[in-house]
Amino acid sequence: MANVSVYNMEGNEVGSMELNDAVFGVEVNEHLVHMAVVQQLANNRQGTQKAKTRSEVRGGGRKPWRQKGTGHARQGSTRAPQWTGGGVVFAPVPRDYSFKINKKEKRAALKSALTSRVEAQKFVVLDELKLEAIKTKDFVKVLNNLNVSKALVVMGDKDVVIEKSAANVPDVKTTQATLLNVYDILKYDTVITTKAAVEKIEEVYA
Repeated sequence: MANVSVYNMEGNEVGSMELNDAVFGVEVNEHLVHMAVVQQLANNRQGTQKAKTRSEVRGGGRKPWRQKGTGHARQGSTRAPQWTGGGVVFAPVPRDYSFKINKKEKRAALKSALTSRVEAQKFVVLDELKLEAIKTKDFVKVLNNLNVSKALVVMGDKDVVIEKSAANVPDVKTTQATLLNVYDILKYDTVITTKAAVEKIEEVYA
């Protein structure tokens, strides 16, 4: 089992914690991690692009001039693609970019992402993360004590004080143990979590 140090909010080491190898010690599967990230980004796309083809543009029903005898090139409609105000040739239409990956693959990708953070020593465990009031300054102080700037802060349960204190800090995102995703783990350099959150992650994903 992987063993990580546990710190307090002042940045001092106060103990250590065993991590479950079923979650934090798996073989990293880069292909699954990549697939999970691509899926998440694809599912976030709105897909609302739209342009009109020649059949959808208003007008252009009448042949602009007769077929022969004018000296012009033959034309059948003023809404053909080569005309100003004409339709678009292969116009984009609203579409759904989302695709499915299997539950087991998704879980394996998440475990791989967590393992990669533990192996890179970018997984920081705190004994607890509690603030008296909503103060960004106090939250930044905790980050400075831990010598971290870009971080994903994972909490065991919803904590409005922490969420609002971190809301205005650039390159910091807060989430809950049950809402973890691969993209966020990889996007932020360091994962900061609490002992309670680690136990919850192990309970959900082990």
